[in-house]
Amino acid sequence: MNVKTPSKLEQMFAAGHIAVTSECGPPRGSDPEAIKKKGEMIKDHVDAINITDNQTAMTRLCSLAACIHLKLMGLEPILQMVTRDRNRIALQSDILGAASFDINNILCLSGDHQSFGDCAQGQNVHDLDSMQLLQTVRHMRDEGKFLGGDDIKRPPSMFAGAAANPFADPFEIRVPRLAKKVAAGAEFIQTQCIFNLDKFEKWMEEVRKRGLHEKTCIMAGITPFKSAGMAKFMAKNVPGMDIPDELVQRMNDAPKGKKAEEGIKIAVETIQRLKECEGVKGFHIMAIEWEEKVPEICEAAGLYPRPKL
Repeated sequence: MNVKTPSKLEQMFAAGHIAVTSECGPPRGSDPEAIKKKGEMIKDHVDAINITDNQTAMTRLCSLAACIHLKLMGLEPILQMVTRDRNRIALQSDILGAASFDINNILCLSGDHQSFGDCAQGQNVHDLDSMQLLQTVRHMRDEGKFLGGDDIKRPPSMFAGAAANPFADPFEIRVPRLAKKVAAGAEFIQTQCIFNLDKFEKWMEEVRKRGLHEKTCIMAGITPFKSAGMAKFMAKNVPGMDIPDELVQRMNDAPKGKKAEEGIKIAVETIQRLKECEGVKGFHIMAIEWEEKVPEICEAAGLYPRPKL
């Protein structure tokens, strides 16, 4: 049986602190400076940094390599891993690769369909789905064995997470789907961007009825609007997104030159309200290609300075 080494993120939750994570998209090239610069920008304001895995099915520097760059800088990475591109051999191999650098957080995802990206003819793999990937991570860690049954020499020590979208249709299956991910081994959950607070709080009410908030650490997803155009585009074109008309109008009504400021204000208000929501144990701030605003959001929302372990 493997003895697990807690990640910094896991220790933050265990200590009862509100955890804060953010995320960075790797560059569409091999120069690591872009990812290092992003990490440097936000490192003091967050507990861990997600590295996306070819998000929107666009080919980028791989998540594992980017995580290694952050780890070598002394930062706490969260390896995102999608099942779209790898079979179970490659998935297990990459988990071991991450573990060899003591990367101890993983977020298990299915991945955006390749038709969204730059290789529409690429083949889906999905040998495992995201829940089976969670089970694989936990099996490798807790049992110290490969899926084929052989023992692992120095098993991975991973804090296993998953994503949840409280807003996708049909709403009725959102909490049962979360329950399946928790049963599959999800120790933390990062949610889709939250704009419809009433609906999110209704989802959390159902989560609490099932006691799921006591079985996993739920992190509320926060994305600041850069512009009124971004709010309109996300409301109309991004699947699974629920953005109330009044927020779009609020961005539209903000004075010229103050739109970004209004977007940050909305994000801060969201965090402050959700701090009072029972069962929310952290915040995942997704400032898409706007990482320089993460410190400002954290400070304005009272999430800084970060607690010391």
